Amino acid sequence: MIPKEIRRTLRIREGDPLEIYTEKDGGVIFRKYSPMSDLQDFATQICESIGDSTGRIAAVADRDSIIALSGAPKRDLMDKPNSPELEKLMEQRTHYRYNPGEPVVRPTDNTDKYSLGAASPILSQGDLMGCVMLLMGEDSAPVTEADQKITQTIAGFLGKQMES
Repeated sequence: MIPKEIRRTLRIREGDPLEIYTEKDGGVIFRKYSPMSDLQDFATQICESIGDSTGRIAAVADRDSIIALSGAPKRDLMDKPNSPELEKLMEQRTHYRYNPGEPVVRPTDNTDKYSLGAASPILSQGDLMGCVMLLMGEDSAPVTEADQKITQTIAGFLGKQMES
């Protein structure tokens, strides 16, 4: 069993898949495995396409961090841990769209520049894999229902890709 402190630091939940490597000197390396990492290049291309067609910031996250991004500097968001609020939204497995006047949801704890405009969970055979997001900058117009439909469509498509 992996000690609780290490699981908390590495954000490993019960049932999370791990990659296990051995070193020449006999050491053992545990690395959390994300099935979404296999789709990272594909997700980046999708984000670029969404960004080009909507003019918005597009991102894809696995259950831990943003793995693909278009429309914002990568140093601001890439590989940063998901915020607890985003994790909670994903766990609810429902589609989200920001309504003006509501509290904003930050995609990561490391940013005050960006907030969630729309998000849709990526589900593969009933398992939560991550989410597709359209993000808003400080001066962005709220997302539309059509924008939200884009996140739903792409999330459904990515979920199907993970099944094959």
